[in-house]
Parts: sequence; C-alpha cells; structure tokens
Amino acid sequence: MSDTPVAENRLFEPTADFASKAHVPSLEAYKELHARSLADPEKFWGEIASELTWLKPWDKVLDESEAPFYKWFTGGQTNITLNCIDRHIQAGNGDRVAIYWEGEPGDSKVLTYQDVHDEVCRFANTLKKLGLDKGDSIAIYLPMIPELAIATLACARIGAVHSVIFAGFSAESIKDRVLDASSKAVITADGTYRRGKELLLKNIVDEGVADCPCIEKVLVVQRHPEKEPFAHDWKEGRDFWYHEAAEGVDSVCEAEPMDAEDMLFLLYTSGSTGKPKGIMHTTGGYMVYTYLTSKLTFDLKPESDVYWCTADVGWITGHSYIVYGPMQNGVTQVMYEGAPNWPGEDRFWEIVEKYKVTIFYTAPTAIRAFMKWGDQHVTKHDLSSLRLLGTVGEPINPEAWMWYHKLIGSEKCPIVDTWWQTETGGHMLTPIPGAIATKPGSATVPFPGIDAAVLDEEGNECERGILAIRKPWPSMLRGIYGDPERYKSTYWCKWGGKYYFPGDGAIKDEHDYFWITGRVDDVVNVSGHRIGTAELESVFVEHPSVAESAVIGVPHEIKGQGLVAFVITRTGAEGDEDTWRKELTAMVDKKIGKFARPEKIVFSNDLPKTRSGKIMRRLLRDIAEDRPLGNVTTLADPSVVDSLKAKYKG
Repeated sequence: MSDTPVAENRLFEPTADFASKAHVPSLEAYKELHARSLADPEKFWGEIASELTWLKPWDKVLDESEAPFYKWFTGGQTNITLNCIDRHIQAGNGDRVAIYWEGEPGDSKVLTYQDVHDEVCRFANTLKKLGLDKGDSIAIYLPMIPELAIATLACARIGAVHSVIFAGFSAESIKDRVLDASSKAVITADGTYRRGKELLLKNIVDEGVADCPCIEKVLVVQRHPEKEPFAHDWKEGRDFWYHEAAEGVDSVCEAEPMDAEDMLFLLYTSGSTGKPKGIMHTTGGYMVYTYLTSKLTFDLKPESDVYWCTADVGWITGHSYIVYGPMQNGVTQVMYEGAPNWPGEDRFWEIVEKYKVTIFYTAPTAIRAFMKWGDQHVTKHDLSSLRLLGTVGEPINPEAWMWYHKLIGSEKCPIVDTWWQTETGGHMLTPIPGAIATKPGSATVPFPGIDAAVLDEEGNECERGILAIRKPWPSMLRGIYGDPERYKSTYWCKWGGKYYFPGDGAIKDEHDYFWITGRVDDVVNVSGHRIGTAELESVFVEHPSVAESAVIGVPHEIKGQGLVAFVITRTGAEGDEDTWRKELTAMVDKKIGKFARPEKIVFSNDLPKTRSGKIMRRLLRDIAEDRPLGNVTTLADPSVVDSLKAKYKG
C-alpha cells in the first residue's frame, strides 16, 4: 500500500497571478514564517497581537507554569468586539458592508460595520437592562439570522460568556447544556425555516428549560417583525420580546475590559462518554489566533473580498470563521439562513452569483451532495467571482476535491483543506494559498506557530501513526468546563502528557504533507490489520456511481472485527446493486487489499445525519449490531434510520 490513504500524488501549484498578490507569496516565505514562529513563539505571537487593539498591554505572552493549563497574554486586557467592530469604524470603514444576509424564503438585509456596531451595542444594553452582566453564562439558540452574530458579539461586549447551541438540537440537548453551564438566560427566536418548513424554536426552548431553575430570562427575537409571530407559548415575567425590551435603549455601549484569560465562550462538543464536553475558550489568545488564521488561510483582502462560510454559528467553524476571525479582519461576508437545496438544488450557486462571492468555505459532505444532485445546477450560474475555495469539518476524498476544483473553481482557485477542531479554536493544518501546492485530500502543512508531528504510541516520529501537536498555541482550549481531570485525561493522555493528543490518525508523505486518516477510534483491526474507515470511504467515492459512503467496524467471530459499508448512490447512476457491490469490492481489493473487503455493503438513498450534515456513525453501528437506537431527534431526517434497518436486515 502507498504512503497516502488513496495513492494520491497529483500536485497543484498556486497560479503565478494568485501568488503575486498573496499575503504569503511563496513556499520560501511560508518556510521562513513557520520556522520563525517555532524558534521564538513568544516574539512571533507578540508581534501578531500588536496588530490588534488592547486596553492594557500583556506582561507575558505565554505562561507555561501550570501546563497543560497554558495561559496566553497574561496581564493584558482587551475586548474582542473592539477588534471586530470599533477598529474598522475608527479606520474610516464604518460604511463597508459587514454582512449580506439572505433568508431562506428570499428576504434579505445589508448591514454595514456601523450598523453592526449600533445593533451590538443596543443588544448589549438590552442584556444589561434584563439584569445580565459580566461573567454570566448566556445560552444562544438562534437560526442563521443577523441577530445570531449580533447576540454573540453583544455577550462578548459586556463580558458575558456565550454558549451557542445549534438551533437544530433537541430540547434535551438544550437542557443538558444549560444545566452544565448554569446559564442565566436563553436568547432564541420565535421560529425559522428549513426546506420551506416552519421550525418553532421558542417552543423547543420552553421544553428544554422547563426543568432548568438557573434560567431567569428568555429573550425572543421575532423572525418577521412585520408579520404575525410564529406560534409560541409565553411565560410572563420570564419571556421578553427583544424588540420590546430594546425600546429606548442606547446604541452606544462601552466594551467591558476583559483580561486575556477571561472566558469568552463555552461550546459543547460530543465526547466518547456521551456526555457533552463544555470546551472553554478565553479572550486574548483566541482573538489573536482567529485573526491571523482568517487573514492567511483565506488570504483576506477586506477592500475587495466577499467571503462566505456556509457553516452555522452553532459550531466552532461559525464562531471562528464567521463571527470572530473574518470580522476582526474587516471583511464583507454572506450569511444564509436555510438549506442548500431550497427552493432548488442551485441555491448556493445562486447566492454566490448574486453577491459575487470571492471566497467560499464549505464542508465535504455538502460538496458530495452537490455532486450527487448534478452538474447542471452549478453550470447555469456565473461563479467567475470566486478566487479561493475551502473545506472544513472532515477529510475530503480526492474525487470530491477534483470536482470542487474543476466545476466550482474552474481550475484556477486554490483549495484550502483545513484540519482543526472545536478544541483547537482555529486552523492547525492547512495550505497557505499562494505558497503551498495542494494535493487532493491532504491538509498539507502546519499553520505558522503549529508544531505538528505523526508519532507512534511511544512518541517516535513515523510515517503512519497518531497526530500530535508538540507546542501550545494561542487559541487552544483552556479546559473542559467543571472537569479539569477530564481535560487532562482526554487531551494529554499520551506521550507522558507532553503533547496535545487530538485523537486523529495521520500519515506524513514524501512531501511532509499531512493526511488525516480519521479518528483513532475509527480505526478497525481486521485480522491484525489496522484500517482507518476514512480510507475505505475514499475508495468507495471514487466509483462514478457513488455519492457518499460511511464505513463502520462490527464484531466478527474470526477476524475480531469486520467492516460494513453504507453507500449512497448518485441520482440516475447506471447499474444495479449487485454490479456496484462487485465493482466496489474489486476496488477495495485493488486499492487496499482483500483483507479490507467489507462483510456487507448496504445501498441507501441517505445516511443518518445531523442537521449540520455530520454522519452519525454511532447509529450505523447500532443498526449493524441490532441495538436500541436511542435519541434520533437531532437527525435531519429521522425516517432514514428505519429505512436503513430494513435494508440492513434484507
């Protein structure tokens, strides 16, 4: 087997035109920057931090005295909103568009940086009016409307800790997060839309906080101020309409001075125990790192770029690369409320054309869906404004990468394939456009300041092993809320606690490029052979009839573990299941080896996915092992599970 997951050796150099205008214009410039950042991290990060507004300078860039509880910019004071909003207005850019917002039904808004400043201050003063203050935990359960970004920034403005909950989570998920964070208030909306259907968010919140005595206030944004509200219940004394509470409130609010290590937000992520982990991020280091990663990874040109990250602010991608990173750079961006296929499967490309988007950042799951829906939805739109593409959330298979490169990028746009986590706060491995030649499916190289390596269990460098981060970085998580021991046992459990353990397997190829092979716990041991399920998935999606796949390990009485593949075929694909099964098996034989043949290949129209598009492999394992399925309310389409169960048994 080759050194890379899919024997991928195609190399795509940056175009001379792109490189000549890029922030990092050459491989030599990247190498110099990266070497300097590792040789003297405190000097490097101190210089970057000096580009931003501080209320009080820091005493020390990095404090390692309580490792692995690292601290950054200790003694310094700032407020991240000063760098997201005020700095641009003071520089004379208050009239620059901050947000082009597009609602799913077709309504839209345009907000300048001055507009955002006024709205954030008004929202912040309304929170104060309701008795909320610095240090309070505030849950936010809002759809992708401008008020989601505004409420997030308003919490930061007054020094409250925001805990954004994706507005697709169930009432039970809200309850778990609210109770864990002891949130005093929830900010929500009466409703939103998903594929044309009304979602009654306020009622979901009511159910979620019914047994949460810590909740004192529920602040409700009306999705359509000019129409009748969505159907909702109301609890007098606890519930407030935002537009009523904000009447007469001032649009000037001084930013609360925040110590660099004061908590900025909590964001919950799933853990192996099933109990969500409250990931803590603080102010100064996160501010500096998201500022620089946004600037260099996306090669941001605030005067001319229109940037669109299709993620939801309910996830870390939306925190770092919608709200905080791009806004610190003063860029114009697009926010979209709805689904990518409503009312048609060309909605994203319609938006790119309408707003002349130059930078487009989305997930491989979405790209594979676009491929499945057909090229005709793309080609009828003018995408010539695009100059850079990005992917986030999971490794992208080479076939999807090539489709993205050719059809969306017209073979001229660099693709930044970014690897990072909720816990890391920002990009860790990514091509720097203009400097780094790309390979389909590889996250390529470490970002400046990141010392990444592939290690074996003993801590020796190797070609195929476990990804390790050997130096602290500014946006790293500061712990798991209320559980410091879990933080240490989860992220510092290997290599004597010296290095950060992200939980991902990796390969380093002959160019010293990194390939993420999937979660270490998604590695299956078949007859003594370790196979990353992501490797098989990459093989399957190379088949012209396959749109997407998910592979799991199941108990096997002879091999220890066997493999089961769930496969979605493209609309209108030629062939039948028996033919596809034989062809896919032959591809596995050829690409990996006969030992990696799945015990079963199940064809389906869809897979169990969350509303953000993440495949719920836990449910696939439950189906394969005939276990009770538990809570499926967070799925985009819960009926998929019953269909798959029947298919699997058949």
